Order: sequence, then structure tokens, then C-alpha cells
Amino acid sequence: MRVSQFHFQTLKEEPSDAEVVSHRLMLRSGMIRRLGAGIYTQMPLGLRVLRKVEAIIREEMNRSGAIELSMPLVQPAELWQETGRWEKMGPELLRLEDRHGRPFAFQPTSEEVVTDIARQEIRSWKQLPKNFYQIQFKFRDERRPRFGVMRGREFVMKDAYSFDRDRAAAEASYEAMYACYCRIFDRLGLAYRAVNADTGAIGGSRSHEFQVIAETGEDAIAYCPESDFAANVELAEAVPPKIERPLPSESMRKVETPGITSCEDVAKHLGVAISKTLKAVVLAVDAAPSTASAVSSPAQIFLLLIRGDHELNEVKVGKLPELSAGWRWASHDEIASSFGCVPGYLGPVGLEFSGERKGAGSILAGLIVDHAVPAMSDFVVGANQADAHLAGVNWGRDLPEPTRVADLRNVVAGDPSPDGRGQIAIQRGIEVGHVFYLGTKYSEAMRATFLDESGRPAVMEMGCYGIGVTRVVAAAIEQNHDDKGIVWPLSIAPFEVVVCLLGAGKSPLVREAGEAIYEALLSAGLDVILDDRDERPGVMFADWELIGVPIRVTVGERSLKEGQVEWLLRRGVQTKTCRREDLVRELLEVVRSARRDSGR
Repeated sequence: MRVSQFHFQTLKEEPSDAEVVSHRLMLRSGMIRRLGAGIYTQMPLGLRVLRKVEAIIREEMNRSGAIELSMPLVQPAELWQETGRWEKMGPELLRLEDRHGRPFAFQPTSEEVVTDIARQEIRSWKQLPKNFYQIQFKFRDERRPRFGVMRGREFVMKDAYSFDRDRAAAEASYEAMYACYCRIFDRLGLAYRAVNADTGAIGGSRSHEFQVIAETGEDAIAYCPESDFAANVELAEAVPPKIERPLPSESMRKVETPGITSCEDVAKHLGVAISKTLKAVVLAVDAAPSTASAVSSPAQIFLLLIRGDHELNEVKVGKLPELSAGWRWASHDEIASSFGCVPGYLGPVGLEFSGERKGAGSILAGLIVDHAVPAMSDFVVGANQADAHLAGVNWGRDLPEPTRVADLRNVVAGDPSPDGRGQIAIQRGIEVGHVFYLGTKYSEAMRATFLDESGRPAVMEMGCYGIGVTRVVAAAIEQNHDDKGIVWPLSIAPFEVVVCLLGAGKSPLVREAGEAIYEALLSAGLDVILDDRDERPGVMFADWELIGVPIRVTVGERSLKEGQVEWLLRRGVQTKTCRREDLVRELLEVVRSARRDSGR
């Protein structure tokens, strides 16, 4: 490929709407162009990177035994209604109608369609296992698309779906996909962690996220440097403290805290550590509607307590039996009727959690405290009175010992690792892949059955496996850049080598030598572009540093007359000079070494 035949347009100015590095550099290097909110054209440079990522994914998926197909972008609503997701999916699901008024969905994912295929095509246990995959554009109507292709509305995703005869076989398929994903991300040349994760809206009972490590990542990952433990902060267990609770040293007293509601401000006002305060969270669970009475039943109100320096983990809260049917934040009126006080001054002292109605409406149903809370003594809580808190509060003396204790919080750096092998550290990551064990969530709803060895119908066990292809590209840039531009891993760079001709318009020697070097590198199997523009060296070099091609060969008249050629490694900006006849051999050694490291 020659630049004179190719197309790219770099930008000197910083894009005003770019919030993260990858968005800025993809626009500046000419990889993408914005068409609408969260919708981008993949320009020739960007498409080359995208296709290289897809090729690695496709090779490894095929190697794992998965079978590629292509499912429709537009899917009948009836399939989504079978699983209940037509109603549950919400506004992210783009709904449309054809000319006859029949409803359809533009695919954000394809569990329903692939399950429909399986129930029609798979009849016997002898046809299992099967794993179907596709690499295709998807659309999710994000409320707030941002960060370029990192959180766009239209994106390329690899989605795969396994079908098995029983749980043991499904677990084997899951492990095979987990190993396949590790090979994929190794070959992509990315630093990543596979972390235990929540199953979220997809459902299922087992899940791992593949997170590319980057300071700009949206997700927080908890890991142990001394072991293999890694989990999304939403899922990481906060281990109960193993220390013995200190004996009380203070008497309980009411303290004035006028207009002071946050734990941080209360601690500062009283001159105590924020870890000595308790944060009160009030949640409501609405009663199931009753057809016997027109009067709605009152909501059940739960008071949750966590240490003032900790943050509530909503995923963990949603898994508590008391709240798993669906919870919401209690309203101002519900709090006032249950506690006789405004938010900001709430606490457990003097309350009765009897499950009986208190006040005009709500039921004070229960007190749930985090694992760290029973180990506290002489702590500060709200007094259930405006502008007042209680200090020197102790369990067993000022209020009953807590009977309902659970893991309610996000882990923090320094917490014990759940595997008992060190302390937790926190780093940021970008989710680029996710594997789920679905079980029978979709196959049961859609009656996807097969005949087992005894001739009886059985429901298929399913797994689901996704990689955000466009997000991989952005994540690679977030992890690999410097102040000059992108620094691509060689495996997914738009080109492996760029040959820059200095003064080609004036020097026949440079033109002829450059063409010969370019052809020699092509013949050696390298992915090369020849920059044959009659452009100033500074402009030429700045463009390729921005684009991030891993190897740059500079062909100039002075070095040619000395029988030499200069080449540079973009990563680390290492410049080398070699004899012209040694160039192909040296570059092949560099490229082959990088390919070996990436498993190619």
C-alpha cells in the first residue's frame, strides 16, 4: 500500500468533544469520523485495525471448535417477548416497525435468535455440544453515549452461544471459552485481568469479565498481588474483620450537629475518624399488588448500616433475600414516617424492627448491618432528631447486638483478600470481554429441548460469550499511547512498517531505493505502507508517530550513499542504523519475535 493510493487525514487540533485519550487519538489520527451521537464511520485506518482484531478473534474461536454464522440485525419482537426481555430491556433496545406495523428489535445481542435456531436445528444429544458465534454490528440506544467508540450506540461485537446436554458439559464449554479468551487477549498484546463478575442483565450463575488495565478505565478491579484473586469491585467479597471488638470507653451522649449531615462533615465537626461514624441507608421494598383490596399495602422499610468511610455496593444489596425481589430508595415521606426525622440524622438507637406498621404508612421491617459494623465501638450515629447525632454508642449496651449481618460494601485497598493470601489492591480496567454461564434461562423460556440418550426431552444448557471488538481497539489505545500519539501492539497495528521517503520529489536515488525496500519488505511477508508523499520530514514523522505504526524505516539520500538505512521502533522511540542489505533480516527478526510473543 502506498500513501498516494490510500486515504487518511490527521488533525493537529485537539477535538473539543473528546473526553478520553482513545477518542482524541482516534479522531486525530483519522481512524474514525463522527456521524451522530455515539455513531462513527470506521475510516480506512480504523477499519484495518478492526479487521486485525477480528482476524485474531476468528482464528481463536475457530480453533476452539466454535462455528461462525451471521444472524439478522433486525429481529421479530415475538422472540424477545418469549423471554420477557421485550418489556425488561428498557429504552436501550431500539424498537421499530415494518410497513405492516409488526414490531421488531435492532439487535443489541442475540440470545433469543440463537436459541430459536437451536430449538429448530438440534434434535438429539448426538448433535451436542454446539457453539455458534458471529462478529457483527450491534446497536444499543445508550442514554448518554460518550468516550467515542468506548461507549457508542453502534459497535462491533463478537457474540457466541454454547449449547450443551447438562451442567457438567456446559461448564466444560465455559472453561474452553475462558481459555480461548485468554489466548485472544494474549495475542492482541494487551495487559488484562480476568475477574469474577456479576451476571447483570444477561442473567445466569457464573461470569467473568476480561478487563484491559488502564488508568482511564470505568471499572474498578479488586485483585491480590500475592495471588490469582481478581474480581470486579461490585462482586469482590469484603471479608469480615477478624479483630476482637474493643470494649466501650465512652458513654452515649447526644451532640449538636446543626446542618451537618454527611459522615465526613460529622467526623470533622466532632474531631473523630470517619471510620468511627455509621452511614445509614434506607431502602424500600414494595408489597406485591393484591387483587383482594383496592388499598395498596405499605412498603417494607429496611435500614442498612455501613461504616462512614465505606461505600454501599448496590449489586450485593440486590442479592440479599430480603431485597432480591426488587428494592428502591425510600422516599422522603417514607423516611419521615418511619424514623420521625429527615434524612441525614438517622440511626438505629431506640428503633423497633418488628415488621409492623409505624406511622401512617410504611413498615419498619429490618436492620441489616455490614460485616465491619459489629466490630465497632464508641461510634457515632444519627439521633433520629434534626441537627443531632449520638456519640459513644456501643452494641449490647445502647442498642441490641445486630442479628442480620451481611456483606454490603465495596472493598477498598488494604482489605484482606478473600483467598486469605494477602491484601486487596485496586486498579482501573476497561471491560472488553465477558463470559456467562446461562444455564437454562433462555432455553427453558423458549422450550429449546433435545432428546437425551433415553429418548426423553431435556432442556439445553447454555453459555454466552461476548467481546466488544470496537471497544478492544479503544482500550488498546488507552493502554498504549504517549505524548506523540498511539503506540500500537504490533499484532493489531494498521501497518507493521511504514517506509518514509525523504526528499523523494527531488532525489531519484531515494525514490528507487525506497521502492526497492518497500517491495522487499512486502515479499518478506510484512504489512507495509510506503509514504511516497513529497512532504517535509517533520510533518511525515509526526503523522506516523500519531498513527502509531510500530516500525518506521527512513530512506534518505545521505544514508543511502553510505550504504545504510535508519529504522525506528515506535515503542520507546529506539532508533537504529543498519546496512541496507541487512534491513529485511533485522525487521523480520523484530516482527517474528513479536508474533511469537503474541502466539501467532
